[in-house]
Amino acid sequence: MKQNKIVKRDSKEGSEVYNNRSLEVDYRTLKPLLRKDIRVLDVGCGTGAISKDVAAIIGNGGKIIGIDKDPNFIENGIANYGHIQNLELISTDIFDFNTEQKFDLIISARMLQWLANPKEALLKMKSLLNSNGVISILDYNHKKIQWNPNPPQSMIEFYEAFLKWRENEGMNNEIADYLPSLFRDIGLTNILTLNSDEYYTRERKDFKSKVGIWSKVAGLKQISEEGYMDDSQRLIAAKEYNNWVETEAISMTMKLSETRGEIASL
Repeated sequence: MKQNKIVKRDSKEGSEVYNNRSLEVDYRTLKPLLRKDIRVLDVGCGTGAISKDVAAIIGNGGKIIGIDKDPNFIENGIANYGHIQNLELISTDIFDFNTEQKFDLIISARMLQWLANPKEALLKMKSLLNSNGVISILDYNHKKIQWNPNPPQSMIEFYEAFLKWRENEGMNNEIADYLPSLFRDIGLTNILTLNSDEYYTRERKDFKSKVGIWSKVAGLKQISEEGYMDDSQRLIAAKEYNNWVETEAISMTMKLSETRGEIASL
């Protein structure tokens, strides 16, 4: 089985991205699944910004555990949210997370896209569910991104190289559209997919930071270090894309959906 790719990230910058997320904006379809006193596991929680919003809804009679393999994100999250009584943040990989506890709801936002073995991760999640428990996965189809107007050719070429790099490392660029079949494969029932596209227009206060994410992705030296494009091309893509965001960009749509399924009753 192919190992998960180690993606080099700037932990400080990554922490800022995660801390700016919220349940209301970044996992907006989840709220109907949340109720008082349930136990929740958030897989790939980053700093726990969404987890802390879940904690507020389920109340002190409930409990949410957030796990992330990056210890810097968890350290940041504990510093910001460690005072929340019903939230626990743990630095661990889903495959190394072992507990006798079972969960009523397991959630994961934008995490399976980085795995070469998403089915195995889902099976591990299923093993941690209570009877009648629910798994909810929020993730992208990167092949369906929409820019208006098209960004510079240098960014289009970088984006193609980025997707090729991901593909060759075993990551599924269309994971969102594959989730229903993966859910069926592991025996989940009552499978439902909800559109949760991220649509950014210039009127939004966070427009430049959200649309500008791709210049930050172009900072991934791995793309050039591993031969997918010249380093100079990668840097030009970031520079020209930043200028496009400042002067020409009208909108961007990231194709995102939530897929949820239940464990079958015995």
